[in-house]
Amino acid sequence: ARSRAEPGLVKFGIDRLCADPALRQDLRSRRVALLAHPASVTADLTHSLDALAALGDVRLTAAFGPQHGLRGDKQDNMVESPDFHDPQLGLPIFSLYGEVRRPTDAMLDTFDVLLVDLQDLGCRIYTFITTLRYVLEAAARRGKSVWVLDRPNPIGRPVEGLSLRPGWESFVGAGEMPMRHGLTLGEMGRWFIRRLGLDVDYRVVEMTGWQPESAPGYGWPLGERTWINPSPNAPNLAMARCYPGTVLLEGTTLSEGRGTTRPLELFGAPGLDISALVTEMRRLAPEWLAGCRLRPCWFEPTFHKHQGLLCAALQTHVEDGAYDHTAFRPWRLQALAFKALRNLQPGYDLWRDFPYEYESDRLAIDLINGSELLRTWVDDRAALPGDLEALTRVDELAWNEQRASVLLYR
Repeated sequence: ARSRAEPGLVKFGIDRLCADPALRQDLRSRRVALLAHPASVTADLTHSLDALAALGDVRLTAAFGPQHGLRGDKQDNMVESPDFHDPQLGLPIFSLYGEVRRPTDAMLDTFDVLLVDLQDLGCRIYTFITTLRYVLEAAARRGKSVWVLDRPNPIGRPVEGLSLRPGWESFVGAGEMPMRHGLTLGEMGRWFIRRLGLDVDYRVVEMTGWQPESAPGYGWPLGERTWINPSPNAPNLAMARCYPGTVLLEGTTLSEGRGTTRPLELFGAPGLDISALVTEMRRLAPEWLAGCRLRPCWFEPTFHKHQGLLCAALQTHVEDGAYDHTAFRPWRLQALAFKALRNLQPGYDLWRDFPYEYESDRLAIDLINGSELLRTWVDDRAALPGDLEALTRVDELAWNEQRASVLLYR
């Protein structure tokens, strides 16, 4: 493991591109666009768009923003960002989470090379990887080049969860992968190209020095790089570690902590018996609670679900010496909480029925999981943790084999 006192050992793709003119050689005389968000910053915290504009040898002609925007933060899902004109740089800024999700022909006409500099969270549900798929498909259709300026997967290499089933693709499910995929965005682009058979000029400006198995970050270079929220409710590494499990809460009536200062690290609702819930979780599958600490607590959301109501809650802690990167399995942990609640209160109104990412004909919990399998396991009183384990393990092993050919950092 590296010492946190040794700075500058990890260089992200954007920093390498800015520092090395040779890496930019193939951009000269070509029109360049950037797809970025608020966390797209260099090591000195300059936004990537400004850093590229300052180089002098990169001809920027457009920029794109994914969900939540290029520079600003849209707080919730299904809150769209408009196109606008950057007054300082004189560039059109196109939204890929506004009137369209895929770049239009008019947008594609503004550039020859698209640089993608997005900080991902390592979770299938995170929509930046879907946006990557969409721009790769559009680039293949129109003969454009795509370069990913690679960044760490902050939760490292572990794989977890059921794989998305065919026919369940959506904006929160870009492909047949588990919830926790263990790839960087650059590697994910390689997987999309192979999986979809795309003929596209694709390049990854790789990181140097990234060691995803090294403590204490296990994917994120703690002590070297500042954490910038890639989306408004992704405030820290602890949230990123919990997110492959706590994102399931978006499909339920339980609060995921939006409207608190620790969103997506906890869950709760008025009237829950947290002590009984944890006891039932430990009875059902104690091994699924490994690698973290669970703490009963209370919160009162200032907005979103249960706004203004006191919620009994459970927070997952993954920041102290009890954290075990290999043993911690957040997807199983959250699934187990649902199962325990269903056992204790069979009639609990758990599944939220509302439009989710503009789809209203399928339950949100099913869209999030990429099939009905988790929900039916929770609702089947006869189903045991071993049944879900057996099904999930097959998917995880298959994905580990499938992703091996696209890994760039070994």
